Amino acid sequence: MKNWKRIGLLTLCGTVLMAATSAKPAWQMKADYVEACSCHLFCPCYFNKHAEHPHCEFNMAVKVREGYSGNTNLGGAKYWLTGDLGDEWGTNRKGAWVAVSFDPSTSKEQRDALAPMILKTYGLEWGELKVQEAPIEISQSGDIAEAKLGGGQMAHMKLQREPGADGKGVVLRNVKYFGAQNNNGFELYRSLDHSANVQGHQFSYSDRNAFLISINTHEVKGSGMSSGNH
Repeated sequence: MKNWKRIGLLTLCGTVLMAATSAKPAWQMKADYVEACSCHLFCPCYFNKHAEHPHCEFNMAVKVREGYSGNTNLGGAKYWLTGDLGDEWGTNRKGAWVAVSFDPSTSKEQRDALAPMILKTYGLEWGELKVQEAPIEISQSGDIAEAKLGGGQMAHMKLQREPGADGKGVVLRNVKYFGAQNNNGFELYRSLDHSANVQGHQFSYSDRNAFLISINTHEVKGSGMSSGNH
């Protein structure tokens, strides 16, 4: 009888292990973002179906802290998104345009894996989508965060931290970031310079919405931008 109980327990453990293994998402990543847009602080897209203007022109500089897609290690990969959400992202899930830039150090395998992950995370149909390669630099010193695409000639963000009442900064929590399952909160900044000259599109702003955020996202059916959440 003891042998049968032991066999039954081993069978049960094996079944549970197989179920846990099969439940592993096909892709997952933790990534750090430097982001700015054309709305004033704080971007109303996160709480409404429309931006402050008929457009929301943005830059996002991203470094993957750790992650995978299948057998591809995504750690250290860098990419940059420049674009405009337009005026239909919250009603028809359509974005105006986006340019995806990969740092030269990001391998072809990483790029091939990241491309569908990026589209899935934001969950929009883009009127124009272009992909290119350009160097990406991201730095932070004290209250200043800076990111450059193509040495700053293609896109540039120089951001200053919002001091808050105690001078230690402002963090907005319990707000969803696109289709990411978790984030550490929006560390609020203002743009000193937020500009781009990419793929035939140009814009330049200052004293507008900006933030730093770290996200944790993985494969989930239906991920992406939902109405009322930027």
